[in-house]
Amino acid sequence: MTSPLQQKIKITGPSVVTANRTADGIVIYRDARKGWTPDLAQAAIVRTAEDARTLLAESAADDLGAIGPYIAPVIVKDDGAVEPGNLRERIRRKGVTIDLPIPA
Repeated sequence: MTSPLQQKIKITGPSVVTANRTADGIVIYRDARKGWTPDLAQAAIVRTAEDARTLLAESAADDLGAIGPYIAPVIVKDDGAVEPGNLRERIRRKGVTIDLPIPA
């Protein structure tokens, strides 16, 4: 399997780098301070393949705080609000889609 850092990156609009937090699996986003946030509104937004590649490389180097970083599309509304740009990201942001069994 090809590493995400070795794949050709194609950006068709605003995008962010997302991953899962190592400690608890929560969806997180790379922010402009080179940290992670669970708040999509605080995510660093990139608009070019070069910027996305740089942000992704920085994110992948932080394998202690986050796992599986990749580039995801977002929608930036006229009022500045940021929303997931596809169905997969809307589902990830809301959490699991089934009821998990409760341990006895």
